[in-house]
Amino acid sequence: MPSTNVSNQQLPSQLASGLTVTWVGVALNVVLVVVKIFAGVVGRSQALVADGVHSISDLFSDFVVLVGLRLGRKEEDEDHPFGHARIETISSMLVGAILLIVGLGIAYNALTSIYEHRQASPGLLTIFVAAFSVISKEAMYWYTLRVGRRIKSLAVVGNAWHHRSDAFSSVAVLIGVTAAYINPAWDLADAYAALIVTLFILKVGWSLAWGGLKQVVDTAPSREILDQLVETASGVEGVWEVHDVRARYSGSQIFVEMHIVVDPNLTVREGHHIADKVRFHLVNQVSDVTRVIIHVDPENDED
Repeated sequence: MPSTNVSNQQLPSQLASGLTVTWVGVALNVVLVVVKIFAGVVGRSQALVADGVHSISDLFSDFVVLVGLRLGRKEEDEDHPFGHARIETISSMLVGAILLIVGLGIAYNALTSIYEHRQASPGLLTIFVAAFSVISKEAMYWYTLRVGRRIKSLAVVGNAWHHRSDAFSSVAVLIGVTAAYINPAWDLADAYAALIVTLFILKVGWSLAWGGLKQVVDTAPSREILDQLVETASGVEGVWEVHDVRARYSGSQIFVEMHIVVDPNLTVREGHHIADKVRFHLVNQVSDVTRVIIHVDPENDED
């Protein structure tokens, strides 16, 4: 039962890219926490102070991702023969959980503001800070998303959505403080806008948390991917039949195990050669497949 896994030569550069984009996010979040809370206090905006607290959750998310990348991208060792990718999966689940908690917190604050009809009289400084937060966070979202997709990291992609959730939260703050600055009678505009943003944050958070949980419990890839595995293996010369195909995610990687039926008159060497060709085609033609175990069965083998 020969097996293989993808070369780890690309892992150092992928890890470096993931760490770089996350540290950039850390630096930006530190700046935003200080500026938002300061401007919120000076400019008399409860919404901006709350948004500064939201940015603190972004910092925590960044550090969760850093830990996940550092440990999840480590090479295989004696204690972890299948690698450490599950650590990165758990990190993505934590990011999703953070988004859910933050979303519920924003909703609670918004509903409380509406119920208590809290008055707000923000200054012009709050508008500029909220606008800066929207622009910088949206730019950070696209930067992080591009890197996360390129290195196939769920944790980095999840952190990108966390940046966007902060951008949308800042949009709500921008609308609210601008409306209240223009017309004090519109002082609850930011609270209503925040409720709309909450729905998006909760949706993304649930998607990340649930997606990570499915990987932890070895949920199989989609039917489309399973069919592609069978089709690719069946197309290799010498393969008469493919059966008992099993696949599961480990982080962003797919581990595959399958049986192939070959001519019973082949030598062991010839059967092994066909298995090697099947393995090569699966790793190179099916996205995210990195480890393949092939069982070679002779035709009419009742076992």
